[in-house]
Amino acid sequence: MSTTGSSRAELAVADEADPGRAGLPRWVKRRLLAGERTHVASQRHWAQLVGTVAGVVAGFAAVLWLGFRLPPDPPLLRDALFLAWVVLLLRAVWRLLQWRNGWFIATDKRLLLTRGVVNRRTAMMPLSKVTDMSFNQSVPGRLFGYGQFVLESAGRDQAMRRIDWVPDPDEKYRDMCELIFARSAAPAAAAVAVRRGRGRRAGRVLAGLARRVAGR
Repeated sequence: MSTTGSSRAELAVADEADPGRAGLPRWVKRRLLAGERTHVASQRHWAQLVGTVAGVVAGFAAVLWLGFRLPPDPPLLRDALFLAWVVLLLRAVWRLLQWRNGWFIATDKRLLLTRGVVNRRTAMMPLSKVTDMSFNQSVPGRLFGYGQFVLESAGRDQAMRRIDWVPDPDEKYRDMCELIFARSAAPAAAAVAVRRGRGRRAGRVLAGLARRVAGR
């Protein structure tokens, strides 16, 4: 079997084990570990593209309006205006590709933030490093349904700090809090269980000594 075929088979097995990663692009799936379980996986909110699309529409309307206003000769000015709008359109297509490749993923082990079209980059932060997370939502965010997460970590160098344009932020904020607090509470619960076990063993030892002394 070829390398590509085996890679596809491995991704298919991982999709069956973790349904949360099924909708991710293949290149994003390759950034995930075999034992990770995906809890949050989403692109940025579509509102990120509103300004870009509005600029293209406004530019097209301006080109039409000036095309009727300007004299037919010389045609160089009309061509320059149309070329400027084509550049604006290409910029919008580039922004759309960037939006398609931008993913925010939270697994049971770490947080990932992907971006890039030609050079694809992935920022990563282990969940154990996250010490605090705040949730910000502006007035347009409440209207259109997006928000911003601000992460605080234990180290000085942070691979990611702000996660903007998060869709369905209330639901994802709860999911993130469950991941972070459940992970931080697990060591504390384990420590309490260890202390309780030690206390029980010490109690049994003391009870045995008391019985021996009473028997004498």
